[in-house]
Amino acid sequence: MLANRLSADGENTVLLLEAGPLDRKLLIHIPAGVYSVYRDPSINWNYTTEVEPQCNSRNIDMPRGKVIGGSSSINSMVYMRGHPKDYDGWATELGLSLWKYENCLPYFKKCESSDRGADAWRGDSGPLGVTKGTLENPLFDAFLEAGSQSGQGNSDDLNGFKPEGLARLDSTTRYGRRCSAAVAHLAPALIRTNLKLETHALVEKIDIESCRATAVRYNLHGSPKRALARKSIIVSCGAIKSPQILMLSGIGNAEQLRKNGIKPQVDLPEVGRNLQDHLSIDTAFKCKQPVTLDYLANPLHKLRVGCQWLLTRKGVARSNIWEMGGLVFGNNSINYANLQYHFTPVYSRYDGRNISLFQGYQMNVDQLRPQSKGEIFLRSADPTERPAVHFNYLSDPYDVRELIEGHKSMQELMQQPAFDDFRGTRIEPTPEVRTDKEIEEFIRDTASTDYHPCGTCRMGIDSTAVVDEEMRVNGVENLRVVDASIMPRIVSGNLNAPTQMIAERAADFILGRKQLLASHPKFHFD
Repeated sequence: MLANRLSADGENTVLLLEAGPLDRKLLIHIPAGVYSVYRDPSINWNYTTEVEPQCNSRNIDMPRGKVIGGSSSINSMVYMRGHPKDYDGWATELGLSLWKYENCLPYFKKCESSDRGADAWRGDSGPLGVTKGTLENPLFDAFLEAGSQSGQGNSDDLNGFKPEGLARLDSTTRYGRRCSAAVAHLAPALIRTNLKLETHALVEKIDIESCRATAVRYNLHGSPKRALARKSIIVSCGAIKSPQILMLSGIGNAEQLRKNGIKPQVDLPEVGRNLQDHLSIDTAFKCKQPVTLDYLANPLHKLRVGCQWLLTRKGVARSNIWEMGGLVFGNNSINYANLQYHFTPVYSRYDGRNISLFQGYQMNVDQLRPQSKGEIFLRSADPTERPAVHFNYLSDPYDVRELIEGHKSMQELMQQPAFDDFRGTRIEPTPEVRTDKEIEEFIRDTASTDYHPCGTCRMGIDSTAVVDEEMRVNGVENLRVVDASIMPRIVSGNLNAPTQMIAERAADFILGRKQLLASHPKFHFD
């Protein structure tokens, strides 16, 4: 995104450094191929958390993209902006007046090209393809009907007038193909002579001279390199890698930097703190009718749908499979939805990188606004050594209570008459899990990430914030962070769409352009 926008007028020279390879693997671009690529070590950092004490001392896998397009090249492609009240909360409660939803919406619209068409909430001429799910399956119909029967509600567009209820989800796809940030923004810009891309380039540190970012040191295919910056250096490496790079450059908690043999340049103790994520739990049922997608486990069927996609861009392979979901209320004391569903017409299990499919259907629920926060630590001054990632999941009892409510909300939905013709034995959790204590133990045993880390380079108006409202690193000239790490509070939904919106806004800030005019469409809660 930024490389595209900043190089568009030909006046700036842009060097883009990527630690991973080009996105040449075919499975990256086949939407249903996500279940193979998202753990592929050749295009994935494959982080693992530190031991999480409240998750029964488990280490939790944390895949992150190590490829052009970053995590947008390996994610499940769900396009969800978050609730308007998330951004309004940043403005009214945290003092970030530039970040009201009315200021963000024009950039969401500018970025996307939705097949729903343009209206007050959606855009249809941006570079990012956004497509409403179209896979037909009777379990999807049952899911929507159960939303009405349960009173949890339905919505025509969770990114539109009613961002609450159960709905068909959007995906970042176009013409049956994944539309990653690399496909949407970078590929069209690579023909420009003022944009240079280096892959397999591991950034080691940023040189800081007299509180000014002057150069980037990186390793390219085993050779040390140094790139001088005439105007700006922008760190866009995600919630785990971005704070690591800042700390390696001497920006962070001065005491901790010294312990790792790093000379402090700017004492910013908040670097690496405020780590947040959406914790998720699953439920699954056997299906009494042969309508699930477990047939894809058969190599011949897999070959057939793969060939269909190659020839026509149609069929099951054009789907990310998780085409249904919702934003719902777990209790009556909150003023907007605090739980998110994802639903799929197949039950799957992973054994390492291998996936097995079964005749069943599966659903997960995320707690959208957790109270627990974690931190990223350096293990050493070696840029090749992975940082220590501690999310501190479930450390706040509030989060346990909300996930218990989330489990009960899922079971309420699954027990609606709409599922009577399909519902077999509950697989996960086992039928014996009923009481709050048993549900809590299930949560501690099985809860996992929904791959939405953020917050570790917190944006704020206070002096302790890592970046200001225009994403400039406090205490350092010519240095910005532009990715999900700048979120002061996690938003209520998947993070790919908000991150691209953040980048769209950053481009105008960096180029000194006026921000787009605020937009004020109506919402059902107004």
